[in-house]
Amino acid sequence: MKVPFLDLRVTDQDERRELLDAYARVLDHGRLVMGPEVEELENKIADDCHRRFCISVGSGTDAVYLGLRALGIGPGQEVITTSLSWIATANAIALTGATPVFADIGNDLNISAESVEGLITNNTAAIVSVNYTGRVADNDVLERVAMDHGLVLVEDASQSYGARLDERPSGAFGALSAMSHNPMKVFGATGEAGSVVVDDPALAEKLIELRYNGTIGRETCVVPSLNGRMDTVQAAALLIRRSGLPQLLEARRKNAAFYTQVLQEFVTLPAIDERHKDVFYTFTIRSSQRDNLRSHLEERGIETKIQHPLLMPQQPAYTGSRGSWVQAEQLVNQVLCIPVHEKLTQEQLEYVADSIAAFGDTRVS
Repeated sequence: MKVPFLDLRVTDQDERRELLDAYARVLDHGRLVMGPEVEELENKIADDCHRRFCISVGSGTDAVYLGLRALGIGPGQEVITTSLSWIATANAIALTGATPVFADIGNDLNISAESVEGLITNNTAAIVSVNYTGRVADNDVLERVAMDHGLVLVEDASQSYGARLDERPSGAFGALSAMSHNPMKVFGATGEAGSVVVDDPALAEKLIELRYNGTIGRETCVVPSLNGRMDTVQAAALLIRRSGLPQLLEARRKNAAFYTQVLQEFVTLPAIDERHKDVFYTFTIRSSQRDNLRSHLEERGIETKIQHPLLMPQQPAYTGSRGSWVQAEQLVNQVLCIPVHEKLTQEQLEYVADSIAAFGDTRVS
């Protein structure tokens, strides 16, 4: 049996027809960039995230980068972020001219507020928290840390659309929240797309300015910036997929619940508690024999991922960075993501679980 880690094909004929019809409407009205579907999508995302404004952008990297720029982050300042994330997080910080500083993580693989507090200096201007694996980080604690030290908190909610911490949705924390909507995300388009959600109207206006080459009225450039606008066809796709998002998230949670029930004696499972309602962007197990287990699963046709084998401060571009990542260095050698996507059949889920069980107990303390 073959079990793909993700299946990005559009195999549902109803969804395929809806997407093609939406693309046709965009081609008919001809507003291929920033068309009417973009504004409709922005309003819906803002509502979902309990924010006043949503500013659509071209990608998740655009979202973090332009969000930091709008907050005035730049040269001479430091921004503390997690050590475990895709490199785009650090790159977005560095491209503003600021210096990324890397904090350690907890057993839930999210940024440690305690580690963050120990890294704050007079040069620290902001904290970028990443909701890793689809679980909202302890952003309520980080909000208090930021307030106590006169910093701004940016929530990178790319992996967690639809997740909650207590009664607050992903996207509702910090001065702003940045999101990716690329096809791999739980709320994904059919290409690159991103969004930033904020409450401050002045900040929203600054983001609108920055996403169109730093111009006002599309003609007068007041600050150098990039073209970060969203293609209308991606907004149209996201509007279609938003309607099916509750069912998609329910399927992922059901799959995660199955794994949690049957794998607890064989691997260390993701942290689950009453405060967090995760969306399981990934189902990340921990194993004392991670590499051997991965080879065993690959031999059985089960595709897995290691996200990410190098911590961001271990990347050549960030050698010599300041920070603390002792626990992250240990955990990154134990983590393995197994398929949890919404297209898995019960037969595939059982095959994955049986294959892991056949390998034996590799739990870590």
